Formats: sequence, structure tokens, C-alpha cells
Amino acid sequence: MISSQIGPTMPPVRPILRLLFALCLLPTACNKTEPAGTDSGKPKQMIKPSEFSQSGPDTYSFAEPENVFTTHLELDLDVSFESKVITGTATHTIEKKKPESPFVVDTRDLKITKVTQSNNGKDFQEASFTLGKPDTVRGSSLTIETSKDATAVRIQYETAPSASALQWLTPQQTADKKQPFLFTQSQSIHARSWVPLQDTPSVRITYDAKVTVPKGLLALMSAENPQKLSGDGAYSFKMKQAIPPYLLALAVGDLRFEPLGKRAGVYAEPSVIKKAAKEFEDTEKMITATEGLYGPYVWERYDIIVLPPSFPFGGMENPRLTFATPTILAGDKSLVSLVAHELAHSWSGNLVTNATWRDFWLNEGFTTYVERRIQEALYGAQQAEMEALIGFRELEEELKELPEAQQALFIEVDDESPDTLITGVPYEKGALFLRQLEKAFGRKAFDAFLQNYFTTHAFKSITTKDFVAFLDKELLAKNPEAAKTIPLKEWLTASGLPKDPSLPQTDALTAVEKEVAALTEHSNPKLELLSYPSWNTHERLHFLRSLPEKSPQTLLSALDKQFNLSTSQNSEVLNQWLTMCAYAKYEPCYPYVEKFLKNIGRTKFLRPLYGALLETGQKDLATRLFKESKASYHPLSVAAIERLFEKMTQQEASTLNRLLNKMRS
Repeated sequence: MISSQIGPTMPPVRPILRLLFALCLLPTACNKTEPAGTDSGKPKQMIKPSEFSQSGPDTYSFAEPENVFTTHLELDLDVSFESKVITGTATHTIEKKKPESPFVVDTRDLKITKVTQSNNGKDFQEASFTLGKPDTVRGSSLTIETSKDATAVRIQYETAPSASALQWLTPQQTADKKQPFLFTQSQSIHARSWVPLQDTPSVRITYDAKVTVPKGLLALMSAENPQKLSGDGAYSFKMKQAIPPYLLALAVGDLRFEPLGKRAGVYAEPSVIKKAAKEFEDTEKMITATEGLYGPYVWERYDIIVLPPSFPFGGMENPRLTFATPTILAGDKSLVSLVAHELAHSWSGNLVTNATWRDFWLNEGFTTYVERRIQEALYGAQQAEMEALIGFRELEEELKELPEAQQALFIEVDDESPDTLITGVPYEKGALFLRQLEKAFGRKAFDAFLQNYFTTHAFKSITTKDFVAFLDKELLAKNPEAAKTIPLKEWLTASGLPKDPSLPQTDALTAVEKEVAALTEHSNPKLELLSYPSWNTHERLHFLRSLPEKSPQTLLSALDKQFNLSTSQNSEVLNQWLTMCAYAKYEPCYPYVEKFLKNIGRTKFLRPLYGALLETGQKDLATRLFKESKASYHPLSVAAIERLFEKMTQQEASTLNRLLNKMRS
């Protein structure tokens, strides 16, 4: 995803806000956790593939692909901005392993108007169906009775205006404020809210689609895409490679196209397109660099669409068309690691996919590792190591608050939405595990292993059990001595980190810390002597995060005056700065806080800023800003912020109860 953290990793936050993040992500209470890097004293154990129990169906889906499964999906969709509804038909080409079994698909808030079946793909007869009782997480099952020799099922349906995968934007909510906009976000299990299908990553489908939109708007999908407007608003799409349903994507808006090379290009609104093309001009180089490491790019084209600011994630790796937030357009390519991350998904995630959301680390751990190898190839080892070190430090902070169940790579959480699994663990702990393998077996051998892994499992969905079996056969068994240094069980199923992980090493951040120390040691520091103007984004972020937790307002005022922080064009730096100002209740920054919260919908930025306001007793301000901005946020962002308010309210009630009990005693 989901870059998926709603960005690959979370920014460091104050202790109470870290707890709020953990609570937002997990419904269960926190348990006492073992500190990262400690050793439990138990002997290190190898893990066998048979020790994993998850060989059964995906518990987040009603589908029964072990009985009947989809191989191809044909869509015919009509998009209405007036009613905020997609009306269409979904025709499934099916294969039956058990001829007597019904065809079961996932839905959420869909209005099913008619279902038919066919034995030859041409002549359709009505089929009886049952829509199951709604489940708060999974939606409703749609069970369709079919004949033994049925080969196709056609479902006519209509989406709800509140569909969790769809965000309908008014012209005022776009960059150019001239035309409406629609985009989807299907990961993790939201595809079922706009298409009735078997919404599990264990099922892979090819698809084609016909989409009708208002004239003057361009429609794009995770498929072969047009580069120019259609005169009648009708578009056709084809995806020849089999993908999991969460990669089904659609965007409709006032968009233009700019080529970035022979295989790459960018789509954006007219006012954004030139800036985006300049920012992403190294995309073709990234593709070539990754091919040199892990084999051919098999998706033919790699295009990027810059969405309006309400997009809740940093990026989403929809094949052939990465969805990206405009917050990465810094003007200096300093945030293009997100493009490297989403491109890396073309090998890890899109080509080789986690079969269940319990195996999410197979998508994101591999992708984070590959992302940094791309960064190293293009921008040098120091840049890659700096990003890896920052990622590790953020993981350390997060592990202090996450429950033990959330700290394992292979995770058993089936009673809540898989969206709650999006923490730094599958990303950063997963990448650290692969670094450890690289260190133990050598980069040359590990690169060969990874290329073999991607080739062997291409267009397949696999489990952690499958990975362990392949790892044992293709790497561990070939070098038993090196294998002894890898505590697989600790890495995959234990909380925290093993005792001696292969950690990133760089002196770049040490130099920043020295300047912070010199700055804070003087009562009247000379800010003009700081190296801030020459630092890259990561160094600037580290500088701000290294300042005293309660920096005096005089220092904040001086920093803002010297470096124009409140008007920074770098969204990462600006968000960090505004969060600091909110903690310090530095009122001159409040107009910028308000502007930021009303114009940015990326959840990674919203959570810490709203959290800072709530933690410092500014609930009235946070409530007003959320009320005024809520309509422009994606449903996923709204849910995350509402959980922040809910947990803060619970914390306030708990504090009040303790005080009352103390008074009574």
C-alpha cells in the first residue's frame, strides 16, 4: 500500500501520541512488550514451514475459491457524479473445482439488481442468489446458485454513495477547481464496495472494462490506459496480467499526460502536470536500475497519476498506474523515494503477492528493501542508508507501544479490518530481516536468491509458509553455516527484534545532531551558521525531531524567521514543523496549521497534527478544524481521525474516574 502506511513509515512522535497511534491501529489493549533488541534467553530456533497453520482460506473474505473461483472479470461501468454512484455489470468467468458448489463473492453496501449465469459465455439465464447478513468488517456474502457446467456469472449492481473505496470530489476539492474527480482505493478489502468479486489476494484475475464518464473527463484504470480524452466519454481497458482484486483501480478527472520515457509517463491536473513531470523525470532510470537487480519489468508500462490532496496514502502500487499524493512534489526530487517504493511493488506485491493479509510483510518488507536498493543505485549508498536508519529509529519508537501480537511479521489478527495491520512492522522489520539475510549470505548470493524468488513465484499469491519453504531450499540449505546465524522463528513470529539485527550505518545524521547540540547549548545561537539550507529532506527532518521536546517559543520564532519553515514547500518538513508548533502552542503557526489541515488529506500527516492538538488540550480547535475539513478527507482518513478523538475521549474519562475515586477515598 499502501506507500503504504499511509506512507512507508510513521514519523517519530511524542510518547502519548505514539500510544494514540497504536490504539488507532489496533482495537485490543496493549500488553507489556519486550524491548526491541533484547534476548529472551530462549535458544534460537529454526522454523519449519509446517509450523505455520495458515494454509486455509482468507478469513477476511466470504469467497470459497477452493470450490469455485474467478479467472477473468469483465466490467461495464457508468460513472455518475450527480448521484455519486457507479452502475454496472460484473461478468465473471469461473472455474469449478466442485461442480455442485455455489459461486460466492464479497460485497459491501452494493445494491444487487439482477444475477444471470451462462454455460457458454454468450447466452445468460437468470440465477437465484442470496445476499448475506452484513458483517461490520467483511460486508455481505453474495451466494449464487449455478448449474454444474456454468462458465460465467453476470451481476448487475449499483454502488452506494458512501462506498468505502470511492472518493467523490467536487471541483473545489481538486487542484484546478474546475471539474469533479473520482478515485478508488481498493486495498485492503475495499474493492468489494465498488465491484462484487472474490475480494481476497489469494485469487488473481485478468480483466477488461468499459467505463462511461461525463464528456471532458479522462478515465484511467490499473490497466492499458489512454493518453488522450475520448470525445464521447467512453473508454475501454484491458489488463492481461493476473492481479489480486485489491489492485483493481479507477480514476476519473480533468487530467493531462506527459511522457517520462519510453515506458513511463505521468498524469495530473493541468496546473500540476509540468511540475510532476519534472519531479518524476528519473522514473525510467529507476525501472532500468531495478531490472538490473531483479529481472525484467513485466507490466509493459509504468505510469503515475498525481491525485488531488485528499488521497489518504503516500502512494498505491496499482499495476501500470501508481496512485500518488501531490505532497511528494517538493520541487527538488527529495521525496521520490515514494516512487521507488511503488515501483518496487512491481516485483514484490504485484508480481509476487501475499496470499492473505496475515502475510502482509511479504508485500511491504520486500518492497521496502528493494526501494532502498533502487535509491542506492541511483543516489548512492549514503542516501539509502540514511533512509534505512531513519526507518529503523521510527520502528524502535513504535515497538515501544505496539502490543506483542502486532510486533510479529506473520500476524494473526482476524477480528478487525486488515487496515489495522498497517504499522511500521511489516515495512521496516521486514526490510531488516532481508538485510540480515543479505549480510549472512552475501549480497551476490542474496540478489540471485531474490531474482529466483520473483521469477519462480511470478503472478502467484503465496503465504509465509511458502516463503519459508523456498528460503530453506534455495538459500539456507546451500549454506548451513550461514543459516545458523538466522533465527527465523524470532524474526517471523516473535515480538520485538532479534538480538543482533544488521542495522543501517551512516554518519550523516551524527553531523546534524552535533549542530543541534551546539544550537541548544547557547542562549543566543547564531542560526545563520547552521547547515540547514544545504541539508536534504531527511537531514532537515532529523534536525527538527532532535530539537528539545519543549523548545521555547523564542527559538521556534527565530527558526521560522531564518528558514521560512511555516511556508516550506516540502510537505514532510512542513508537517513536522507544524506538529512541533502545535505541541508548543506557538500561535503564530496556527493559520498555517489550519491551512494545512484543510488542504491535505494524507492520513500520515493528519494523525500527528490532530494528535498534537488533542494531547495539548486544544480539543476545541481540533474539533472545529475536523468539522470544517472532514468533507474533503477520504473515508479511511476520517475513520483514523475519529478513532483519535474516540481514544482521547476514553482517556479523558479514565482520568476523570481516577480523580473521582481519589476524591471519594
